[in-house]
Amino acid sequence: MSRETVRFGHTELPERQAKVLRRAIRLEWITIGFLAVTVTLVFLVLGSSQAMKAAWIEDLLSFIPPIAFLIAVRINRKLPTKRHPYGFHRSVGVGHLVAAVALATMGTYLIVDSTIGLVAAEHPTIGTVEILGSTIWLGWLMIAVMAVTALPPVFIGRIKLKLAEDLHNKVLYADADMNKANWMTALGSIIGVTGIGIGLWWLDAAAAIFIAASILWDGIRNLRAALADLMDERATTFDDKKPHPVAARVDDYLRALPWVAAAGSRMRDEGHVFHIEAFVVPVDGRLPTLDELEEARQACIDIDWKVQDIVLVPIRELPEVVS
Repeated sequence: MSRETVRFGHTELPERQAKVLRRAIRLEWITIGFLAVTVTLVFLVLGSSQAMKAAWIEDLLSFIPPIAFLIAVRINRKLPTKRHPYGFHRSVGVGHLVAAVALATMGTYLIVDSTIGLVAAEHPTIGTVEILGSTIWLGWLMIAVMAVTALPPVFIGRIKLKLAEDLHNKVLYADADMNKANWMTALGSIIGVTGIGIGLWWLDAAAAIFIAASILWDGIRNLRAALADLMDERATTFDDKKPHPVAARVDDYLRALPWVAAAGSRMRDEGHVFHIEAFVVPVDGRLPTLDELEEARQACIDIDWKVQDIVLVPIRELPEVVS
């Protein structure tokens, strides 16, 4: 594999992360191929079911995260330039934002559309098709397609979750989270189609609303996380559940240096990597030498591969936001 393919900007990926990245890229291409088949099959048996329509649209939206991931991985390998001195790591955040907006917008539309159908008491019907000389209720084909395509994304999503953690990639995490919950969409569609078959027409609209609400929730949750990162919120773990521990490790190392009286840092998420500003209060006000500063900076970089760019700032007193 070429040097470029194991690099994020100036950051050289460790061998383990390089392997994880290659595996994640393969999985995303597999996901796109599987989605192409799924979207085609669902479209062929779509009928007039609102639940099936919602499931089909969700499958279409599922193309966005893997495509955004593949594009972002290619872009953020570019080296920093004078115009983009921090590199192109924010492409991950942009991809995350695009996927979140698409999910939130379509989820809102589907909820409104399905609710209107429910309030208007629209009674969808499912006809029959002739296959090899036999007449079959189309609903059986709908149920079969949803059942067959429900589980593979769940297993793929669970694999992606681990890869997203290793790469600190929130687009990959959003994709994995959607894949992992795919069985709920399939179950909702099956319930909706079954409801039409047994005369409970409202089950179809209710199932469509359930699926749409799931899409909207994914969109809102990811939109909140994407905006927080782009607004330089304190860096969090890949799942946005807690502050990332790298900042504390950097602070602990700096505080242990004999020439440092106090230390604190602020860390922002650039995509796969972090930008850190570390403030140090020298002992007795003695300015550290250039060698001491460079040694400390390099040691901080060695703490974790995600420490892409760090600056050490000697200062009289720690700022309130880091103290």
